[in-house]
Amino acid sequence: NQNRFPCNKSAWYFLFLVLGYILYLIFGAVVFSSVELPYEDLLRQQLRGIKRQFLQEHKCLSEERLERFLSKALEASNYGVSILNNASASWNWDFTSSLFFASTVLSTTGYGHTAPLSDGGKAFCIIYSVIGIPFTLLFLTAVVQRIMVYSTWRPIMYIHTHWGLSKPLVAVVHATLLAVVAVSCFFLIPAAIFSALEKNWNFLESFYFCFISLSTIGLGDYVPGEAFNQRFRELYKLGITGRLYLLLGLIAMLVVLETFCELQQLKQLRKMFYLKKEKPQDRLTIMEHDHLAFSSMPDGTVNSPQEDKTEPFVDFPVLTSPGGDDPMIK
Repeated sequence: NQNRFPCNKSAWYFLFLVLGYILYLIFGAVVFSSVELPYEDLLRQQLRGIKRQFLQEHKCLSEERLERFLSKALEASNYGVSILNNASASWNWDFTSSLFFASTVLSTTGYGHTAPLSDGGKAFCIIYSVIGIPFTLLFLTAVVQRIMVYSTWRPIMYIHTHWGLSKPLVAVVHATLLAVVAVSCFFLIPAAIFSALEKNWNFLESFYFCFISLSTIGLGDYVPGEAFNQRFRELYKLGITGRLYLLLGLIAMLVVLETFCELQQLKQLRKMFYLKKEKPQDRLTIMEHDHLAFSSMPDGTVNSPQEDKTEPFVDFPVLTSPGGDDPMIK
């Protein structure tokens, strides 16, 4: 009964976690609906008015033909192809744009403003993603693990050893400072740069783009380098967004998240919802019980508990660190 109580407690915590997540989804749906629905209705009314006025000014054009034309134009726009004169100069599948698309696919950002047009391109995108996304995760994990040694574990251990401060306190202060530096370098400063380079973006829209990109949400409503007569468009997409900003930003976000995950307070919080690890003494008791239960069977029919080398399934973090449960010891 004593062994069952922690399991039941963990199950109740997990049930509360599931209910909390469902309530959070409902809360988001209610807020988005209440905020965005009036704007959608206003936009629909404006489009209907513009369409009605256009048909009145061009009576030789029937509404049916206009609907067919608009349907084709919108279908092409969903694939990133625009019929506007100011968009005809830029191509979606030149080398720099294709490199930008490949980086968004591998990082699972997927803005959605550009999509493969041909069946061959769609098939290659599937194969490319199946191989590339795990490859990217492996690459990011290896990079972040090496950065964590110099950005988190060694600084915390140095301060703890030389200054005599409490390790949990040092870890909290260090994680906070690291988060401030990351937000400044990869959100605030890039947002100011994007708002200056993109004519139609204000600071809030630029900050929104940075967050949507580095969180790999990638809604696609804001994509840099798509403005008319964008100066140095190829270099802009290749350098700032294609490789440097997205890649370095993702690495920085993963370093910050892993640093927070190493905090003892968050470890204790996670343990509330995880399955409990089987303790060695509990394993020994179970094996002794099994040995007694099968002791009446002939020799050689069962393996002894000492010969059973199977380890129980335990949870482990995605980004492992040298030093086991407390990586800063190393």
